[in-house]
Amino acid sequence: MDARGRCWSEKHSMQPRHLLEGRQETKLFPASEHFALLSLLLLLLALPSCTHPVPTPADESAEIVAWLTQYGYLPPADPITGQLQTWEAVTSAIRIMQRFAGIAETGIPDDATLALIRTPRCSLPDVITTFPEKLPLRSRRRKRWKRRKSRSRRNAGSVWTKRNISWKVKTYPREARLSRETMRVLMYYALKVWSEATPLNFHEVGGYSADISVEFLRLDHHDGYPFDGPGGMVAHAFFPGDPQRAGNVHFDSDEDWTFRSPDDYGTDLFAVAVHEFGHTLGLAHSPSKHSIMRPYYQGPVGDPLQYQLQADDRAEIQKLYGSRALHSTEKPEVTSLLPDLLSLPHDFPALRSGKEFPDRCASNIDAVAQIRGETFFFKGQYFWRLTQGRHLTSLRPALITGFWRGLPSTLHKVDAVYERHTDHRILFFSGPLYWVFKDNGVEEGYPRPVTDFGLPQGGIDGAFSGPLDRKTYFFKGELHWCYDEATGHMEEGFPIHRAPWEQFPANVDAVLSENDGTLFAFKGREYWKYSQRNLKPQAGYPRSIAKDWLDCTAELYPPRSIPTSPASGSGLRPDLRGPQLEVERCVCFCAAFRAASWPTLHGLLVALLALQGFA
Repeated sequence: MDARGRCWSEKHSMQPRHLLEGRQETKLFPASEHFALLSLLLLLLALPSCTHPVPTPADESAEIVAWLTQYGYLPPADPITGQLQTWEAVTSAIRIMQRFAGIAETGIPDDATLALIRTPRCSLPDVITTFPEKLPLRSRRRKRWKRRKSRSRRNAGSVWTKRNISWKVKTYPREARLSRETMRVLMYYALKVWSEATPLNFHEVGGYSADISVEFLRLDHHDGYPFDGPGGMVAHAFFPGDPQRAGNVHFDSDEDWTFRSPDDYGTDLFAVAVHEFGHTLGLAHSPSKHSIMRPYYQGPVGDPLQYQLQADDRAEIQKLYGSRALHSTEKPEVTSLLPDLLSLPHDFPALRSGKEFPDRCASNIDAVAQIRGETFFFKGQYFWRLTQGRHLTSLRPALITGFWRGLPSTLHKVDAVYERHTDHRILFFSGPLYWVFKDNGVEEGYPRPVTDFGLPQGGIDGAFSGPLDRKTYFFKGELHWCYDEATGHMEEGFPIHRAPWEQFPANVDAVLSENDGTLFAFKGREYWKYSQRNLKPQAGYPRSIAKDWLDCTAELYPPRSIPTSPASGSGLRPDLRGPQLEVERCVCFCAAFRAASWPTLHGLLVALLALQGFA
């Protein structure tokens, strides 16, 4: 019997013994004496039990059967008959689960097994198989062999049929310890782990549609794998062959997602992301304790900048896609503007005195570009960066040359910047020269003269890459050009005067095209909005650039202690300030009673009764 049971029986055993002793001394108690004794006994019975009350544990057999069914070790119950699982089938499933997990095969839900099924893990099943609705006895052995074969297979039998795969983080948690920029950085590095081992290239896109779509969701989100709050199921992803959900990666918003935190603090987002991206590429769960595809959460796996796949994971993914060395000598490509910022010094970018900052609220701009879904405003040697939700990452500007490595330190301004939709390269134009960047690094052979495009040597005023027709448009004064990216040549008949851009202001400062084709023209302190399909201006324009884009309702410059950019590394420092534990302040006397022998308690009771004149 447990301590609580002993304490309960001891308290109740007091009553008959004392009543017996009382009867030997007196034949009848007065009513007042009865009341005093009864009050004392009730007081003793009301003392707290030896341990804190705990709820009766749920039926462990039902818990483990549900778990085994959810993760593919048992077939679901017959929906028609509702017949329960046989003990033989459950025992066999437990052994298979224990073998897969690498623990002792006892066939019973022992402590190690129960601890494992309560460990946070991926929502996808461990066994990839379609159980038959009925299992004839004569074919049982053959069916079992097929199931064992499917369990030993490390892939889902489906792959991506293209090498260039787009990705995007669509939604974020409403409340999270990590910043959105940090989460995007970790997604970048998690994909980079797989690109280094395969000929696959991943590029982030700003539009709504992407091959790999990352979302943070809660509870039942209508994909067949509902989340269950903190702990339990932390994430899941779908294989390339899934006709409706291929490439979807879902993280539980209720988890405390962390990065570079202690092993037992929160859930490491990078480790889980690497695992889930393995599913999106076609890998199933692995029984290996060292595999990133092991279904159970194992804590942080190391620095994202240095992490590499284990040998067996590398071999399995290369069975599906081959190795990068056999296909190309190029470095793996995972495009995003954020990754290199992890290694930048904390004082990046280097800013001088506040007097040299351009005033975003009182000046025009030189260029505007949308890159990886974010919007960049350039002025002089600096730029402001807006998130995909159009929120300034910092009120202070950052140095252009500190962010894009390869531009000359003598660069005073840029004329135009855009992301080329055909290959997601980033092009900078300044005077007679242009540069091509892959992410934050300039490619070899640049700068080059703008005359490569057939443009005048004096440079341009603005440019944008059309996401709908995959052509690039250049503007200078009242002239414009149309460059065909597919053929690599300027279209015939250009340059032409403002038609069909009659509605555009002449001598624009910058032109921006969003991923849905919406156009913006910027001139002075105002901007206009157009539809690219018909180039008609929308009503209510021009509007203020400073008010609509650059958050000029707040203070101009925050205190210098505020980081100049949330992506400079400050967002990656773990916040170890967890919720404060509430200390229970009740005083429990049960331990004292449990330590005392029955004669001692008996003597205490007699003494108390003597005070009332009963002993």
